[in-house]
Amino acid sequence: MTAVVALVLAGMYTYLKPTHDRNEALYNKKAILSAVQNHLDSDLSKMSNDQIQEIFDAQIVQKVVNMKGEEVSREDVLALGYKGGMAENIDMKKEVKRNVADQILPVFLFAKDDGTQFYILYTRGKGLWDEIWGNIAFEDDLNTIAGVSFDHVQETPGLGAEIKDNAAWARQFVGKKVYDEDGSFRSVLVRKGGARDPVYEVDGISGATITADGVSEMLSRGLQYYEPYLKSIKG
Repeated sequence: MTAVVALVLAGMYTYLKPTHDRNEALYNKKAILSAVQNHLDSDLSKMSNDQIQEIFDAQIVQKVVNMKGEEVSREDVLALGYKGGMAENIDMKKEVKRNVADQILPVFLFAKDDGTQFYILYTRGKGLWDEIWGNIAFEDDLNTIAGVSFDHVQETPGLGAEIKDNAAWARQFVGKKVYDEDGSFRSVLVRKGGARDPVYEVDGISGATITADGVSEMLSRGLQYYEPYLKSIKG
């Protein structure tokens, strides 16, 4: 009986895996586009799966870069075991377990019909209970945040989970900057008790200090990984 059950479960997993993979890929694409929701013509939450896929295919250019800021070829991404070889195929949960110097990073360029372009960068960190991550969209000055979308594994509902569920909190990041006037990296701080600096800070989340601190650390560390690439663009 045990063997029969095992065979049935294995068969179901094999049969359902393609569907699961497609749904997960679509979920990730929606999260990426959520960082530029303010610049989309329609509400993502009301779009069909086909519409989301269409926007992603038509308006997103994918790049993969290494820690030196160099673009990584599709062949090299494939050689690392990522089927598809695109930025969307990179498993950042896997990447963060590698030596930092060897990690690769996804970059998503979103272009509006008027030619305006946004750079969407990925960060991953640790919340109170488990991993947290986010997509951070920058205006073409590569400094001003145009939008964010965060997610988590199991932060507390109504507290740490607000990084994903509270749209008003996420909107605080719009317009914040990560470099000062001298070009030095500052990042954005999630401050307990309320933001004091209108340019580089946002309000914390009541009752979720550790998760908020995790977001601050994730942004500071994760965005710096992209600095060599951003500097290569700025020239």
